[in-house]
Amino acid sequence: MDIDQVRTFLAVAANGSFIEAASRLYVTQSTVSARIQNLETYLRTKLFVRNRSGATLTPAGKRFLRHAKTLLLTMEQARHDVGLPGRYRASLTIGARIALWDAGFLPEWVGKMRTQMPDVSIRSEIGFEEDLMRRLIEGTIDIGLMYTPQHSPGLQVEYLFDETVVLVGTDPDKPWPDENYVYVDWGPGFYAEHSNHFPELERPALLANIGWLAVQLVLKNGGSCFLPQRMANQLVENGKLAFIPDSPRFRLPTYAIYPTNMETGECQQALTALRELVVEMTPQ
Repeated sequence: MDIDQVRTFLAVAANGSFIEAASRLYVTQSTVSARIQNLETYLRTKLFVRNRSGATLTPAGKRFLRHAKTLLLTMEQARHDVGLPGRYRASLTIGARIALWDAGFLPEWVGKMRTQMPDVSIRSEIGFEEDLMRRLIEGTIDIGLMYTPQHSPGLQVEYLFDETVVLVGTDPDKPWPDENYVYVDWGPGFYAEHSNHFPELERPALLANIGWLAVQLVLKNGGSCFLPQRMANQLVENGKLAFIPDSPRFRLPTYAIYPTNMETGECQQALTALRELVVEMTPQ
């Protein structure tokens, strides 16, 4: 098995077609077929069922899908690490919710790490809790930051701070909830608080899984949404949105997750810089 076989498998699975996969990979259809056949021979099982509509995964193919993604990611990271210029002694991969990258918080953390560890390469990624937790367990992420972590053996969950989630919109004088209210999925904790505070509120017509997307919808079409105050402050200061008066504020705990027994000092240094930043941003 080689990495081209894995990459080809993922392309066929994503596109549901050997022909489309060949087009995306800039190879011939016969090359795609040969790679899949060799991979199936190596794994000793059929991965796809081919029919007129294309190609669908077999049960074995579905089971291999997650492993294939991990294999490809691990190989890409290995190539990155091995190919680091000599001035770098190590690399770190950090992943977090997109809202934590917004409004300067995590970019400032990366800046602190670059200042304190100039000889460490840093890979920054965005993800949701489920994906970040899986990659932490697999060891393809060193440190993850999120709102609703899961507890898993071998991983440490460390509370950092509480986000304050506030309601902002394009028309603060309009009665709320408005028809363009966008419910943002900030996790089960937010859902519980939101439901308890608004028990009579019907299911909103608009939902978004990240705050950035909700902002784009509101700015384009008007409306409102709940955002972390760090994000909201910038939008309000720039005159794009306004705080909705007399609206509740919700608590959104933020956590860092990392291996219990960290193998490198770089992770410890990165966490120290993160904790320092949290202290700096916390009102005295």
